[in-house]
Amino acid sequence: MLELMLCSLLTIFPDYLYRRFAQNKRIGREITLYTMWYELRWGISACLLLTISLITLIFYFHPSTKSVTAVFRTVTILPETVGRVDQVYVGINEKVTAGAPLFRLDDSKQKAEVETARRQVAEIDAQAHVAQTELATADSQIQEAQGSLQVAVDEYEMKVQLLAKDAVARREVQRLANTIEARKGTLGAAMAKKQTLITQINVLLPAQKQSAEAALAQAQVELDKTVVYAGVTGTVQQFTLRVGDVVNTMLRPAGILVPAEAGRGNLVAGFGQIEAQVMKKGMIAEATCIGKPFTIIPLVVTEVQDVIAAGQLRPTDQLLDVQQLSKPGTLTVFLQPLYDGGLDNIPPGSSCIANAYTNNHEALADKNIGVAQWFFLHAIDAVGLVHAMILRMQALFLPVQTLVLTGH
Repeated sequence: MLELMLCSLLTIFPDYLYRRFAQNKRIGREITLYTMWYELRWGISACLLLTISLITLIFYFHPSTKSVTAVFRTVTILPETVGRVDQVYVGINEKVTAGAPLFRLDDSKQKAEVETARRQVAEIDAQAHVAQTELATADSQIQEAQGSLQVAVDEYEMKVQLLAKDAVARREVQRLANTIEARKGTLGAAMAKKQTLITQINVLLPAQKQSAEAALAQAQVELDKTVVYAGVTGTVQQFTLRVGDVVNTMLRPAGILVPAEAGRGNLVAGFGQIEAQVMKKGMIAEATCIGKPFTIIPLVVTEVQDVIAAGQLRPTDQLLDVQQLSKPGTLTVFLQPLYDGGLDNIPPGSSCIANAYTNNHEALADKNIGVAQWFFLHAIDAVGLVHAMILRMQALFLPVQTLVLTGH
């Protein structure tokens, strides 16, 4: 409407002045409702052409959008296990810091598993002490076997000498030889038992202890999971959990944690696809938000998403028809305040209106620029001023429009 009024002042109004004062035609006489088109045909035609050209220049080289939001992400409060709530530490809309406990589940089962794993570690330590005692017993048995073997060997050697003089029976010598072999076997068994105990002390029991300690650590981790902590600093919202409630990681979250800095650093805007050729990183923009009325916020384009979200394809078990993607999507643009504190006092999630302005300063500073191009670029900058005026008028009427639409 503002563009039409501006173009009328430049076309229809001068045409009417010419008809009125140069040709002495008056409204109600020569210029009537029926003759208006014929009498003001040149001004009306020029007004329509100029309006269309002005709107095209404004919305192409200085794009505007009402799809601007201070987008923020929330953190779902969920335990890592299913259980019944045993204790709640925070309330609704309470501010918490990162690492603060939120609630605790019933941990009787986990505590029992921790105690069982701890007793297994103690049992293995006891087995190690017993093995050390058995190792000392094995050393005594080896010494005893060695002594018995030496006695048998000495007696055998003596009997062999007597056998040469026919002083003893050959059967007695053979019996002593068998005794020596038996006592060698006893000594070997004692030494094998000692080696077994050494292996058990140095290899088996440490491995069993490590497994028991790992089981204890796992049980402790499961016990720690029963207490849910805040992952970030923020505000707890929709937290209606009470003692006795059953929390399920798939079906029932406990609440939502809104990070303290969520949605306060930038704005996310969705511009039309036709502006994909003019939207560039570093462009200057302006915005006005419902949450901060009567205020124009200077912004800068920090990132332009190089894909259109409406064309996203997610494989399913049905063959996709391209006709289902016929609805055009928007070009996602990220905006940040040009000056520090520009987005202060704007609640996350606020709806805004934004304009972006092309920069032609480098082209105008070129000494080889043509006259036609010079006039064209200046015309683009001029319509940018018009667009800025439109945004300021919207900043004035946006709160009133919002109140009317919401029924207040």
